[in-house]
Amino acid sequence: MSAELLGQPKLVDRFKLGLAAPICITWELTYACNLACVHCLSSSGRRDPKELSFDECVGVVDELAAMKVFYVNIGGGEPMIRSDFMDLIDVCVDRKVGVKFSTNGSRINASNAVRLSNTDYLDIQISLDGADAKTNDPIRGAGTFDTAIAAMDHLASAGFEGFKISVVATRASMHQLDDFYALANRYKAQLRLTRLRPSGRAVDVWDQLHPTQADQRTLYHWLLDHRDVLTGDSFFHLNALGDTPLDGLNLCGAGRVVCLIDPVGDVYACPFVIHDEFLAGNVRNPGGFESVWTNSELFVGLREPESAGACTSCGSYDACQGGCMAAKLFTGLPLDGPDPECVLGNAEAALAAPVVLRPRSSVDHSRRTISVR
Repeated sequence: MSAELLGQPKLVDRFKLGLAAPICITWELTYACNLACVHCLSSSGRRDPKELSFDECVGVVDELAAMKVFYVNIGGGEPMIRSDFMDLIDVCVDRKVGVKFSTNGSRINASNAVRLSNTDYLDIQISLDGADAKTNDPIRGAGTFDTAIAAMDHLASAGFEGFKISVVATRASMHQLDDFYALANRYKAQLRLTRLRPSGRAVDVWDQLHPTQADQRTLYHWLLDHRDVLTGDSFFHLNALGDTPLDGLNLCGAGRVVCLIDPVGDVYACPFVIHDEFLAGNVRNPGGFESVWTNSELFVGLREPESAGACTSCGSYDACQGGCMAAKLFTGLPLDGPDPECVLGNAEAALAAPVVLRPRSSVDHSRRTISVR
């Protein structure tokens, strides 16, 4: 018998009110990166000298283990640049905190691929934004397609099956959905598609790269036909297109079931809103991460019942939940308004208004010189 028939709230409604601990945490270990992807959500490049030390990171892992956080999604920057990265993975495994880490693949070689393959509670996501170098490299940098493929070859040779190929869906690669799917099958990997948000450096390329309305319809129906493709909470705004919802969280989990810890310990409501408006606290403060998650005024407010705002009169609000908070913030739209990529076109009038200065992320560690190696 369903929870609704028993008079209990649906799981999604419980998520809206927040959980005692996040299901997962995105943890950016460093802003250091050897690439300069044009859509980098954290504007990474240079290491921040104030980033958490190894001992401080261990302290955070201990907290997460005590709170029974299911897993951490480690990223950057390029997390494997940290010399203590593998040691920190071992700490997480020892505490039985699962790890999923995202990498551009440049630091994965034959040797450490074997070590990674023999590590429990570990998942790896190789970032790729084109099914060929011609599409990928203008976004991620010259030579990055070959680098990612080499990393996949190393993982495959080491017997690491089921790693993820993580793709940000853009209009540049929308015609390659089947090619990405075939590539994942070739490596016995799993394809993961995520949404382009105008966060970090992506605010400068969002107008050129975000999918068109036609692209969004194509993507919606393609995802319905490929239920094994992972999307997380990326595309719930597409649910207004039909009666069949996409698989995934299908609501904004910011401060409710997910959040971000950045390299210097700042805690933000969402990985895509590195902005002072959504800064909840710091793990170095008294009480550590648990106090931020439980007591921060920002998170408590996000867990309050929300109004549909300008979407009140739209019959699709229950399906799309008004869309993505980050997409609204960084395109200069009101947070209680429609998503800038509203598939019903409800944001078009606001987007057509005279251009105002769009908000930008509160941090920027970009650098000019890059190297794939």
